[in-house]
Amino acid sequence: MYAYQKDDQYFAQIAEGIKELGAMELSELGAQEIRPGYGGIFFKAARETLYRINYSVRLSSRILAPLMSFSCHTSAQLYKKARLINWTDFISVDSTFAVFSNVSNSRINNSHYAALCLKDAVVDSFRELSGKRPDIDSRKPDIWLNIFIENNRAVISLDLSGGSLHRRGYRQDSLSAPMQETVAAAIIRYSQWDGSVPLYDPMCGSGTLLCEALMHYCRVPSGIFRKRFGFEFLPDYDKALWSKARKELDRQIRELPAGHIIGSDSSAEAVKTARANIQRLPNWEKIKLDVLDFRKSNDFENGVIITNPPYGIRMGNTEELGPLYKSLGDFLKQKCKGSTAYIYFGEREFIKRIGLKPAWKKPLEAGGLDGRLVKYEMY
Repeated sequence: MYAYQKDDQYFAQIAEGIKELGAMELSELGAQEIRPGYGGIFFKAARETLYRINYSVRLSSRILAPLMSFSCHTSAQLYKKARLINWTDFISVDSTFAVFSNVSNSRINNSHYAALCLKDAVVDSFRELSGKRPDIDSRKPDIWLNIFIENNRAVISLDLSGGSLHRRGYRQDSLSAPMQETVAAAIIRYSQWDGSVPLYDPMCGSGTLLCEALMHYCRVPSGIFRKRFGFEFLPDYDKALWSKARKELDRQIRELPAGHIIGSDSSAEAVKTARANIQRLPNWEKIKLDVLDFRKSNDFENGVIITNPPYGIRMGNTEELGPLYKSLGDFLKQKCKGSTAYIYFGEREFIKRIGLKPAWKKPLEAGGLDGRLVKYEMY
């Protein structure tokens, strides 16, 4: 019996800045006994709930099922323990697999080396049984395995998501440094937008915020385009239960009223890219998209503005962006009366260029940047 079978406990990998939101989301999806951990959140879930979480969760990057945990001070210990797992319960010689790892404050202090030890244990187990071995595929393997070592305690897990959940599948094209989908989903959730007023992104780029807003409002499962999940490789996988859970969630998808989500960008290429991505989603035709410089736009009153303006790492020239942020502040003050704005600043120095008093600021990491999500209220 594997560790997850003993106590129904799993682990959701979630970025540090959105753990609180992530815990709320897991609770809403039926998870129990939720508690924070290093790099994510521990939770318990019955099997159908586990399937629902993998199919629906927007803020977690991966859901892991622990197979075994043990004291681990040397690579020999790691290899020996990993050999005890009956790997044929999960994969065959015709399958492909990959290993990702994380180590912290342990005698094994190299993540790549830890992953290599686990890979060798899996391969050698198959060689001993049949003389054949499964292949490694670091891009699109059949299953992902995880090794996590903290304070010389190791946990070997199977990735139930089948790869990072931020890859929704709607992004066919992208511009430079697009916002990660899980971060965009967190911003939509922080805004508490419920569709009662229109939502507008005046610098939509490749459309990630618009896509996440549509999926949020229409209740489109985040994994709707995923061909296969890692939990399908568990020895106790229940195909009928998964089919039931998926159908129930798909039935909850609802229509998007026309004019509820609006996007624009001064770049025709950006709007073309955003449209190509949005067209993958249900109700895409209800989103209004225009090639338009927000500085020349009409008033947008009593709505919600959510946007991710360009910043230095995306544009290559920080100084030239100052006037753009000032213009954004002027747009909010002069044309957005009664609206609330949520602006993501990839570089915090631009916050002062807006010229507005924030209602609040929240740390929000994205793409290795320690950015801030800032709320502005226009009375």
